[in-house]
Amino acid sequence: MSDIQSPKPGRAQPQERSSYSVFRDISTRWSDNDVYGHVNNVVYYSWFDTAVNAYLIECGALDIHAGQTIGLVIETQCNYFAPLAFPQSVEAGIRVAHIGSSSVRYEVGLFAKGQAYSAAAGHFVHVYVDRESRRPVSLPESLRQALLSLKI
Repeated sequence: MSDIQSPKPGRAQPQERSSYSVFRDISTRWSDNDVYGHVNNVVYYSWFDTAVNAYLIECGALDIHAGQTIGLVIETQCNYFAPLAFPQSVEAGIRVAHIGSSSVRYEVGLFAKGQAYSAAAGHFVHVYVDRESRRPVSLPESLRQALLSLKI
């Protein structure tokens, strides 16, 4: 936690690794770094998407090619606590804070490999919709079951 400054009251704080039950390894790429020598902020959102969707695909809860239900992002947010940079391995911790009838709030912590506290933490909200009509639909049971294992 040496790169992380002391938190100020009312500000977001780094998350502990123990706050997440599922992790996904992510490798940084040369192109992730910006001119300041660290991973650019937009890449973190890509990692959020990658970690959550890979988990759902692996669980059989999401079929990105032929599934009738797809998730659309309606809200995102990220707090940054310590820099990440290429070449570095990142571990994305995933949890679910809220499951609605057609929406889910995912929370993701990004950790430098082996670190106890997150370098960044944020969330995004998916609304699940019918692929064709783009209208909200109830969460399929297979998706709901996969989400329950991530619920905090």
